[in-house]
Amino acid sequence: VRLEESGGGLAQVGGSLRLSCSTTGNIFSAYGMGWYRQAPGKQRELVAAIVPRGDTNYADFVKGRFTISRNGAANTVNLQMNDLKPEDTAVYYCNAPTWRQPGPYWGRGTQVTVSS
Repeated sequence: VRLEESGGGLAQVGGSLRLSCSTTGNIFSAYGMGWYRQAPGKQRELVAAIVPRGDTNYADFVKGRFTISRNGAANTVNLQMNDLKPEDTAVYYCNAPTWRQPGPYWGRGTQVTVSS
């Protein structure tokens, strides 16, 4: 199983970034997928997850700012991040299968840096 992230980079406080995670059709159509993040010196934590029927699960610290979505035509799960804060700075990882706990498959991660 391969999960491949794209997007990320540098943003200013209040700015936006978009992450995408592509995978194989079997994983995408059958399981929940999500995004986790890990900041330096901190544990990896769930950011958001989405299941095939579209239900979503967000961490409290991103509710109202981040949106997770699925693109069935491209087998991708996207994370739109708005109103970014310095504390959002972390490496963001795609994961499957997941809802509240991480599954065994991880992408390599993509760095998100928010400067003030």
